[in-house]
Amino acid sequence: MCGFGVLEHRPPESSACGFKRYDYRVPVVDDSPILPPDPPGLVLLHDREYRVRSYLMEVEGGRHLLLRGAVRDQKPAGLYLAEDPDPLTIHHMQVEMEVAFPSMEIVAANVLFESHPHTECLSIVDHYGKLVGLSIARGFNNRVRELFGGPRGCTHTTALLLAMAPVAIQSIWSMSMHDGMRDGLAEPDGAWTVSAEQREMMLRPNLNSCHVWDEEGPIVAGIRAGQAIGEPITITERRERLRPRRSDTGPGRD
Repeated sequence: MCGFGVLEHRPPESSACGFKRYDYRVPVVDDSPILPPDPPGLVLLHDREYRVRSYLMEVEGGRHLLLRGAVRDQKPAGLYLAEDPDPLTIHHMQVEMEVAFPSMEIVAANVLFESHPHTECLSIVDHYGKLVGLSIARGFNNRVRELFGGPRGCTHTTALLLAMAPVAIQSIWSMSMHDGMRDGLAEPDGAWTVSAEQREMMLRPNLNSCHVWDEEGPIVAGIRAGQAIGEPITITERRERLRPRRSDTGPGRD
């Protein structure tokens, strides 16, 4: 099953899951810090880090998403033990879920506690098997709180699950773009040529999720009326930045 459940790094260059082969001489994603530098003169007390990634899995009869997420809490070196030169990891939880597409139903789930403060922490791990069968789209957050909130789960793992759900939704758009590029349906301006059914499928998880995706708002109305699904501002800016580079290597250059 494409290494599912092993919870070890498997780079997307692997062809075992039909992943695109990336050129690792160029970074696939930006792993630089997302916070500004520490303010001078202040004492660092705690660091919490979330990381969530999704992958496209080719499976018999269709496609799935593989979601991997981790949360890690660290104390700075020397805070708890004066002689300790290294950061101290207090919590490090990992979650892996396989999600059927386009139903967005979780068909497999695995939880791993790499670091935990109490031996009793491990007793809750198997309880997260109840993720299987849930939809990771609409209603997921409420179901997670019902099943794993408070004394029914691990607070850090449950918080991680709530951070992973939006990645699954974002991946629907990524899969649509992936398919458009593969099938030659992506337009030069970044718009996608999709059917009305595909539009509704792409809209459904986002409807009423924020003010931009208000079901009665202008963006949703425009998409349903057949207008081009515009690309994010950051992609437009990147496209403009890349254009001179493309022309430098285009036809007619001496």
